[in-house]
Amino acid sequence: MSFSILQKIGDAQKKQAVVDVRSGDTVKVTQKIKEGEKFRSQVFEGVVIRVDRKESHTARITVRKIASGVGVEKSFLIHSPLVEKIEIVRRAKVRRNNLSYLRERSGKSARLAAKDFDRAAVNTLKEAEEVLEAEEKAEETAEEAKNPKGSAEPEE
Repeated sequence: MSFSILQKIGDAQKKQAVVDVRSGDTVKVTQKIKEGEKFRSQVFEGVVIRVDRKESHTARITVRKIASGVGVEKSFLIHSPLVEKIEIVRRAKVRRNNLSYLRERSGKSARLAAKDFDRAAVNTLKEAEEVLEAEEKAEETAEEAKNPKGSAEPEE
């Protein structure tokens, strides 16, 4: 198979809009968990220590948190249908993509310097809004095609 065919298949699996996550961000990842026949949502909040293949359909983030004094890391495929939502809580100033040095640190030495950012603007999905606007415009044009202005119903 040619690479272009594989690329088209991969692009079809991508989500339309994804939040721009960077290493050093503190995020809340909402994930669907299947228990028996039912699904439930679980939130995992921690620091993004690694971002892999950001432009690919296999984009992955590794999130680390401390639970009961033990470090827990979880990797999430960003475009997976099981990942419902990724929300950025804090943004930190970091100078590298892989923050693996945080694994050996605890307490104050594991802190990252916070950076100001517009939380509402970062967490809104621009591409999703553009898709909704395009759908609304398509609906309006479809309605106008059904009811041309010249054949409008008479007003009472």
